[in-house]
Amino acid sequence: MISGLLSVPLLGILFILLLTPTKPHFGRQQKTVSFISFMTAAYTFFYSFIFLKEIYKIDSFYGPEPEVIEWLNHYVSPLAFRMDGLSSVFVLLTTFIILLVVISLCFNTKVLSHQFYKGYFISVLLIEFLLLGAFTVDDILFFYIFFESVLIPMYFIIGIWGSGFRKIKAGYYFFLFTLIGSLFMLLSIILLTMATGHTSLQIYLFYSIPTEIQHLLWLFFFLAFSVKIPLFPFHIWLPEAHVEAPTEGSVILAALLLKLGGYGFIRFTLQLLPDASIYFSPFIYTLSILGVTYASFTAVRQTDMKRIIAYASVAHMNFAVLGIFAMNSDALSGAIFLMIGHGIVSSALFFLVGVLYKIYGTRLIHYYGGLAHVMPIFSAFFLFFSFANIGLPGTSNFVGELLIFLGVGSWSPVAAICCSFGFILSVAYSIWLYNRICFGSLRTLYVISFKDIAPSDIAILIPLTLVTLLLGICPSLLLDTFSRSSTFLILKQVDLHFRLCNIGPL
Repeated sequence: MISGLLSVPLLGILFILLLTPTKPHFGRQQKTVSFISFMTAAYTFFYSFIFLKEIYKIDSFYGPEPEVIEWLNHYVSPLAFRMDGLSSVFVLLTTFIILLVVISLCFNTKVLSHQFYKGYFISVLLIEFLLLGAFTVDDILFFYIFFESVLIPMYFIIGIWGSGFRKIKAGYYFFLFTLIGSLFMLLSIILLTMATGHTSLQIYLFYSIPTEIQHLLWLFFFLAFSVKIPLFPFHIWLPEAHVEAPTEGSVILAALLLKLGGYGFIRFTLQLLPDASIYFSPFIYTLSILGVTYASFTAVRQTDMKRIIAYASVAHMNFAVLGIFAMNSDALSGAIFLMIGHGIVSSALFFLVGVLYKIYGTRLIHYYGGLAHVMPIFSAFFLFFSFANIGLPGTSNFVGELLIFLGVGSWSPVAAICCSFGFILSVAYSIWLYNRICFGSLRTLYVISFKDIAPSDIAILIPLTLVTLLLGICPSLLLDTFSRSSTFLILKQVDLHFRLCNIGPL
């Protein structure tokens, strides 16, 4: 079943490549490419629900038995794919966001040529395939391959279809930062393979790694995942990439690619290296608190709407890392929930900013004002997701932030109090942004033609709104999915090490 899920995006890419470009039928082939991409993304999304059904049926930590592909068995372990509760929520998030991105592209006709049009859809579907592989593969070497390969199509999306003058530089920032950080993870994989002779994650769990080696491996994994998530001070590439990327690229980057870092921290760092995770947890606490505070203060002084949302993403992801290393079931569950909720809310905010840029051609706050008078539907959506971004009760982000506060506060009340100041600032820059854009007087000196949000954009925002409310009102729908899985196995291992080492609260 997992191989079937992974093959759907590849088949969509193959069908698009088989279409030969013919200039007289350019418009017809545009529609054909759009239809193939939409059907591919839609089928993958509905197919992913099958795995959630299977996870609920099987009452075990690891879910169904892995799918094993016999390939290069003489050199590495058999390639295995496994879907558990932790993987399934990220798989569902990936297929959902990619479907909305493809729908947005289907209504975007501003392309230069048929080849560029096909390339955009191919890049998006290729990212979907690589993300699904990274979230389901049970082999650490192939996880690295999927983890790194995502850089290539995302680099082209930023560099070719970006909207700014610095898009090439932003693409280099994104590519080089994540590539250099991931090389340290490759060193860890080489060391583990030399010590065990295998690359399977499940085999590593049976090996007792010495504490000194754990510390070295933990630092290597930390450098790789902290750049991807990104953790302070490795976040420099993210605002630049968001500003220069197209709307769909920003959505994929914020909602999906950043989650690879959090998933890696949970799946590999916390599970394989529990002693080192406990040892370095004060270090993570310090960086996370600095990251939340710094990103919140920096967001207040920005004048570009995308930069504000980008720094808000940095603050939320640093807070999620704090929950991952709090060594507490509530905090870890809240961190996963916050990553999913942030993927939904940040996608909606970037879509909304893209609407303004598509209509008026600028993202600078200075040129906007009083849009509530002429764009009431847009203003209503923007108000809702601004409140969701700051964790309004009844929204998805509130549940994740509350669980992290409860978990972190039980171990380190000082850390919870310090992070609370960052979220007070998040209220400031979110309300300040909404107030300057939607209230006040109309800036007719700069913008003389006003129109409200298009029906195609409403069709994208309504599912995001419903999911945000559904997860905020019924969080058990998501919590029950990954709570039966490796999350609690990880927590059992960490709790065991706490008892063996007789470690008290941090």
